[in-house]
Amino acid sequence: MCEFCMEHGEGKKWYLEAKNYGLDLLGDVKRRGFFQKYLQGPLPSGSDLNRQMEKLNKAPSFVRRMIRWKTVRSMKRLHYGQIVPIEDVEQIFDFVNSIVRVSCICRRIMLGQEKRYCYGISMGPNVGRLGSIFQELGSSFMSGPESKGTEVVSKEEALSSFREHEKEGLCHSVWTFRTPFIGGICNCDRPDCLAMQMTVTHGTPMMFRAEYVAETIPDSCDGCRQCMRVCQFGAIGYSAAQKKSFIDPRRCYGCGICRAVCKKTAIHLMDRAQVPAASHIW
Repeated sequence: MCEFCMEHGEGKKWYLEAKNYGLDLLGDVKRRGFFQKYLQGPLPSGSDLNRQMEKLNKAPSFVRRMIRWKTVRSMKRLHYGQIVPIEDVEQIFDFVNSIVRVSCICRRIMLGQEKRYCYGISMGPNVGRLGSIFQELGSSFMSGPESKGTEVVSKEEALSSFREHEKEGLCHSVWTFRTPFIGGICNCDRPDCLAMQMTVTHGTPMMFRAEYVAETIPDSCDGCRQCMRVCQFGAIGYSAAQKKSFIDPRRCYGCGICRAVCKKTAIHLMDRAQVPAASHIW
């Protein structure tokens, strides 16, 4: 279990605890202010952020360690994520009753375009208080050729979109807004997701790995290597001698996206705790 499971889930998956989506948490004044500032504040450019990270990478090792430690500690309090497979997304949608499709902040920064891959979620009737925040932001947040204002969607509509995103190779992640409140689920890929770039490319974790690890079933694998194409984390390799794909559990984030493109159903997820090589890697 990740540390959030112990701190905010009483030893269970913290993102499956309904209390962490509750209106009492969302109603907190500081949290509401943070939410609005995060969504409406001035956006840096992707190139500026990349330059800052490259500058950090060239700094002395003790400086890098200190800055990364302070950054991760701060983000765990404010805005931190975890990779989740589609099965757990479905369970989340079973108990939240406010799902609002919104523009993705990362893609607005990286691409300068509105791409609606993110979903605001909370416990509340209709669009609930979370929806009211997006309504208050108005056109300053929802702008661009795809803008439709506050787009409330049903569980079925959201899940259908998530499954389509899996076919594109996008993995799912849950996000806190002043931990432990969970206010969003996004569909991420490394080229366009700042958190994934910080975590995987720059070694500054902005998200936990999933509570799972993927594993191939050699007898079923035909070596097509489609799973390698969609893996965002470089966890899948290929044996030319055996003509089979294999997954390195130490690199696997447990998103399960590789399963979505495997026509032979040769990949399944295992509990991370049951895989010794990965059980303590988050």
